[in-house]
Amino acid sequence: MLGNRYDSQVCSISRTLEVFGERWTLLIMRNAAFAGSTRFVEFQRSLGIATNVLTARLAHLVEEGALERVVGDDGEQAAYRLTEKGHDLVPALIALTEWGDRWASPSGAPVLYRHGPDDHPVRTALVCDECGPLTDTTEIEALPGPGMPEPQAARLRDRHRARRAA
Repeated sequence: MLGNRYDSQVCSISRTLEVFGERWTLLIMRNAAFAGSTRFVEFQRSLGIATNVLTARLAHLVEEGALERVVGDDGEQAAYRLTEKGHDLVPALIALTEWGDRWASPSGAPVLYRHGPDDHPVRTALVCDECGPLTDTTEIEALPGPGMPEPQAARLRDRHRARRAA
């Protein structure tokens, strides 16, 4: 959606932005995940988005596999439903909300996420597979993964070794 493939960026964040990095797209996903929006008219009314923009964004999300377009309950109007790929964005949406609650909501959180069966609060957490929950993000390092081309991986490993040696 950003109109730039970021070919020089070997980064899953930039690739994610290609799918979800436009304001209306994230708000559509938010409404699909949490507000029960499934119909074009529901998205349009709740977001106040122009119909041509909404049409393009919904088509993009269907093409990307984050939403599926299905026959509506009435057999006529199409409905949009989150796919597995779309549901996998939910933790990122909650993480963005938490950041916004802390840094962009001076009056407090406008929305609280709760676990439906027991009404307990829901939040995101960084977890080390061995140590458990992490609270200090300065201890998190980015190392090359299997999808990084070797020249860039070597530079990242060199920087990592230099930081460790310092």
